[in-house]
Amino acid sequence: MDKELLKDKDGLTEAEFLQRYDVSMYERPSVTVDMLIFTVTNEEKENYRKLPEKSLKLLLVKRGVHPYIGQWALPGGFVTNDESVDEAALRELKSETNIDEVYMEQLYTWGDVRRDPRTRVVSCSYMALVDSKSLEVKAGDDADEARWFNVRYSVVEEKKTMLEKDFVFEKTVKITLSNDKDILEGVIRVIEKYAGKAVKVAREVLVSDGIAFDHAEMIQYAVERLRNKVEYTDIAFNLMPELFTLSELQQVYEVTLGKELLSAAFRRKIANMVEETNQFTKDAGHRPAKLFRFNPNWRYV
Repeated sequence: MDKELLKDKDGLTEAEFLQRYDVSMYERPSVTVDMLIFTVTNEEKENYRKLPEKSLKLLLVKRGVHPYIGQWALPGGFVTNDESVDEAALRELKSETNIDEVYMEQLYTWGDVRRDPRTRVVSCSYMALVDSKSLEVKAGDDADEARWFNVRYSVVEEKKTMLEKDFVFEKTVKITLSNDKDILEGVIRVIEKYAGKAVKVAREVLVSDGIAFDHAEMIQYAVERLRNKVEYTDIAFNLMPELFTLSELQQVYEVTLGKELLSAAFRRKIANMVEETNQFTKDAGHRPAKLFRFNPNWRYV
């Protein structure tokens, strides 16, 4: 049946209903996007013979306006009426890093009623993984500066409570963000309630030192998602340049997962994900090492 002929209980067609619809009937919250932009960079070499250590970094911007003026926040902004949420996220990514052809995924929607002191704001958080060599970071209009922070993630306490039939699992996570000028800290309690097949997860910020809004929660969630996906997908290659050594790749996996890996087991795991090239490194003081590239067809090998 033609929907243009269908009428509702008031005898209106869809076109008539839309023409009379009052948009002021419901309060409309503002919608924002917040970007968790991760990269991996080399730390300073102690001497020319030692391979540089790698560090997982997150991009933050220092707020130049109220609220939370002077504190550090995830880059982001409000979604306009003429763009989708994904388009807003891409716009913010481009404005902060000057790049757009990168891995990006939507993580979670944050809707606590009091998460923003200005008004009712719902935020969609996105994670982007970028190769540090392609970045040109700059601060947006409402920020004083944009800087990379080293990410340290540690579980400081875990507790499991058995109920009559179900159980509750709690963990307390400490996030430390640092660079040569600033040290920020967030402590988040994650509560997972298991009832049969259903799981309810709640988060509570216990400490948010220098981190604006509820962004400490967002960072904890993003690091956890990143670690989980690195374990079973090829997502880590989005942090790599086109050519890399297997040792460099292993370092990126280790710094992302927060643990050391056995070289033999690691190389078996990624064997199908990489392709050999005929090129070698040319670093002074090191033996030449074979360079590899990502194999996009590894799933079919």
